[in-house]
Amino acid sequence: MTARLWRALVAFALLFVFAFPAAADVPVPQLTGRVVDRTGTLSSSDIAALSQKLSDFEARKGSQIAVLIVPTTDPETIEQFSIRVAEAWKIGRKKVDDGAILVVAKNDRHLRIEVGYGLEGALTDVTSRRIIDEAITPKFREGDFAGGISAGAERMMRVVDGEPLPAPSRSVNFANLDDIGPLLPVALFASLIVGGFLRALLGRLLGSVATGSVIGLLAMLILGSGALALLAGIIGFVLSFIADLFPASTGTSRGGSWSGGSSSGGWSSGSSSSGSFSGGGGSFGGGGASGSW
Repeated sequence: MTARLWRALVAFALLFVFAFPAAADVPVPQLTGRVVDRTGTLSSSDIAALSQKLSDFEARKGSQIAVLIVPTTDPETIEQFSIRVAEAWKIGRKKVDDGAILVVAKNDRHLRIEVGYGLEGALTDVTSRRIIDEAITPKFREGDFAGGISAGAERMMRVVDGEPLPAPSRSVNFANLDDIGPLLPVALFASLIVGGFLRALLGRLLGSVATGSVIGLLAMLILGSGALALLAGIIGFVLSFIADLFPASTGTSRGGSWSGGSSSGGWSSGSSSSGSFSGGGGSFGGGGASGSW
């Protein structure tokens, strides 16, 4: 073979390499909730029900468990992809490292339970593999993805429940501040109208305290959150207490502007269960298990 032919072959090979670059890794999806489904496999009710279970578990135990469904992890293995997800999402509490992620690559028919450092004594590689083989893949083979994921998550929660971990922090958590958005017009109206009556009846200070108490009670009944009820009550008290500083016409116009904002759909279209969730800074080291169906 002549040198000229060799050079032609090398040039052709280089052209082929540059024309067809290697496939890029699948980007890590944004953490938008405890359950992230990029395939449309789960219904909205499935996601809501599972998210609520995982939220209740976190509130009681402190550990975070998340679920991710993607079409494929190609060209990476599911192990390579899931550790990238774990490093990006940081599920679990910082320095406790009590997070776990169930990753499903639907088109690849592969799945993995990625376990944080702090749960490796409970969700061992063997235990994680048993959960996959006994709770998840049998349902996947029947086409019941929602049932398999729910069963797997419940088994993971039961195992973690037996692990001695630091109690969850009881500090007030205002992560769901979005929930108070629809109450702002009510709080403003009550502070200016109802507060005016109560201040005239009880005096400025006592009337403002009574107004804040009423608004806080209503918030508690509507939202079921003591933290948000306290915040709503404080807002009601402050607005009622300073209401005399504003003319009546200003209060009316301000009330109208708030009402218009609340009906714009910005608050109602958001999902507080998803937008408010974030990882706690947990670390992962590759513990867990993988499987297929």
